[in-house]
Amino acid sequence: MGRNNRSQYVDILRGISIFLVLIHHFSIVYRYEDNDSILSAIFHASRYISRNGNYAVTMFFAISGYLITSNAYRHWGVLSNIQIKTFYIFRAARILPCLLLLLIVVNLMAFYGFDIFQNHSEFGGTVSWWLVNLASLTYWINILMRFHGWFNYVLCVQWSLAIEEVFYIIFPIFCVLFRRERNLIFVWGVFISIGPIWRFFYHGSEYDELNSYLSCFDGIAFGCIAAVIDKSINPRPELAKMIILTSSFFMTIFYLTQWVGQSAYYGVTFMAFGTSVILVGQSRLKQNVWRFWVPVANLGRNSYELYLFHLLVLALIQIAYPSGTVSGKTELFLLSIFLVSAISFSLIVSRLYSNPLNKFFRERFRDRRTAN
Repeated sequence: MGRNNRSQYVDILRGISIFLVLIHHFSIVYRYEDNDSILSAIFHASRYISRNGNYAVTMFFAISGYLITSNAYRHWGVLSNIQIKTFYIFRAARILPCLLLLLIVVNLMAFYGFDIFQNHSEFGGTVSWWLVNLASLTYWINILMRFHGWFNYVLCVQWSLAIEEVFYIIFPIFCVLFRRERNLIFVWGVFISIGPIWRFFYHGSEYDELNSYLSCFDGIAFGCIAAVIDKSINPRPELAKMIILTSSFFMTIFYLTQWVGQSAYYGVTFMAFGTSVILVGQSRLKQNVWRFWVPVANLGRNSYELYLFHLLVLALIQIAYPSGTVSGKTELFLLSIFLVSAISFSLIVSRLYSNPLNKFFRERFRDRRTAN
C-alpha cells in the first residue's frame, strides 16, 4: 500500500507476526537452556511464545490476501477490471529486487566456503545451486523441500513466499475469469474447505501438512474474502473495537496453548479467520494508535525485508557463536544482537534498495503506458 493509504493497524498486525517469526527461528537454534533457576523459568515460559511460528505465517497469509484484494479494488474499482499484466509487473517490482539480492549474497557466501550457506540435503547429499536458484525464482522451493528437507538454512524460508506468489499468479486470472464477487468467494471458499482436510490427511508430515500449496492457500483466501466483506459492510467504530479485542483475545489464548504440531489442521483455519476478522474491524477505526505500538508498526512496514533477510543475519551469528556452545545468559545477549541487527539491516535494504527500485519500476511502467 502507498504511504498515504497505509493502515497502522495492518502494519501492527504484520509487526507482531514478523516478531513472532524472528523469535521462533532464534529459539530453534538457541534452546534457551541455563542452570540458573530464574533464567530457566523465563526460558521455559518463552517457549510458549516461540514454538508456533507457523501460525504467525498464517497471519501473514491472511494479511497478504486482504491487502492484495483491497489494493486491486483501489486500482481498478472492481476485481473483474484487473489488468493482469499490470498486476504482475507491480508484484514483480516489489518481490524480485530483494529476492535477487538474497540469492546473490547466499550464493557468494557459499562460494567462499561457509558451510551454513551450502545446499545440504536433509536426506543425504547436496542439491544443485542451479536447481535451488531456479526453484527460488519460479516459486516451487517448497516442492524442492519435499524431496530434500531443509537443504539450505537461509533460503528455505522462501517456502511461504512460493505459496503466496503461486496464489497471486492465479489471483488476477480468477478475477477476470469468474468476474462476479460471489463467484470468487465460492472459489476462495473451495480453498478454505480444502485446507483443513488436506492438513488432517497429511497430519504428521511436516512438508505436506504445513509447507504445501493446498495446506496454506486457505489462509490467503480468508484475507481475500475479508477484503470483499470489508467493502460491503460498515460496522460502528465501537462494535469494530469490540470485534478486534474479542478476536485478539481468543487468538492469543489459542497461540499460547495450542502447539501447531498437534493442532495445525484446524488451527490454521482458526488463526486465519481470526486475523481476517481483525482486518475487517480495523478499517473502521481512526488511524491513531498508542505510541507503544509505533515501533511494532515500523516492523510491519519492513516485514518483507525482515522475512527474507533475518536468517542471513542469524546464520552469521551462528558462525561466530555455534549452537550448543553458549550459555543462557549469552543466548539472551545474542537474541538482542539478532533482533537489532536484523531490524537495522532490513531498514537499510528497504530505504536504500527495495523501495527505490519498487518505485522506479512502477513509475517507469506508468510512463511507458502513458507514452503508448
